[in-house]
Amino acid sequence: MGKPNKRVVQQRDDGDWEVRKPGASRASAVTLTQAAGIGRARTILGNDGGGELQVRSRKGTIRAQDTIAPGSDPRSSKG
Repeated sequence: MGKPNKRVVQQRDDGDWEVRKPGASRASAVTLTQAAGIGRARTILGNDGGGELQVRSRKGTIRAQDTIAPGSDPRSSKG
């Protein structure tokens, strides 16, 4: 079983918000607001087959977590 697909939304030193895959050397996306970062992370995860979204507060603590379903599922029915 492979490593779960995950993205973390956290604030950068310059005040912007980044979407980063754990262990990656650079951010997948950089946004001006946390809300925009969360939206972008949801899109990235949905297009990449789903996964876990983790949102960190300005202090770095985990504020919220969510599981994102696949966005490019060719079936319209569940299962």
